[in-house]
Amino acid sequence: MAVPQRGLFTGNRGIIHDPATKTLLMRRWTSKAWLICRLDFRNVRRDVMAGRSWTELFFLDEATALAAGHRPCFFCRRESALAFRAYWAAGNGGAQPKAKEMDMVLHGERRRVGPLDPVPGAVEDLPDGAMVAVGEQAFVISSGRPFSWSWDGYRPAGALAVVDGLLTPPSTVAALRSGYRPALHPSIDARS
Repeated sequence: MAVPQRGLFTGNRGIIHDPATKTLLMRRWTSKAWLICRLDFRNVRRDVMAGRSWTELFFLDEATALAAGHRPCFFCRRESALAFRAYWAAGNGGAQPKAKEMDMVLHGERRRVGPLDPVPGAVEDLPDGAMVAVGEQAFVISSGRPFSWSWDGYRPAGALAVVDGLLTPPSTVAALRSGYRPALHPSIDARS
């Protein structure tokens, strides 16, 4: 869906658009490496969906991109990617994985068919940046409180009595629980 907002980050799933019409194709990805990239990097300015390199996707914030199954890019967001990998290893057990190993796990979690993953425990105990679904609405957790997601930012929400499940992949929730702190849209601080 095209919207005028651009958010804080861009993402990459490979080429999933037709450059002649600048419309998205039916496929959701051409690469298992779904990245979260900076909007600005080395003064490069790209025309959105102009060529056959990669399709620019935009995310409100890093929590939104993580919930979509992306991970930080090792090229333009190296510091964040290294931290994510370290917290991923701590949360998921084992040695620090290569990027391709994380991509394979995330790809498996993204491709599951059926209901969302269950919330492990109480919603308020989820780590900052984890996202859950209630019907068609998404909520991010920050300091134990839910905030409803919109294209323009977050709004405080009351307690969530019933949650349909996790939007953020379980392996990423484990990295968040171990200490990875995603960049959240400033509307959370403004409305807290």
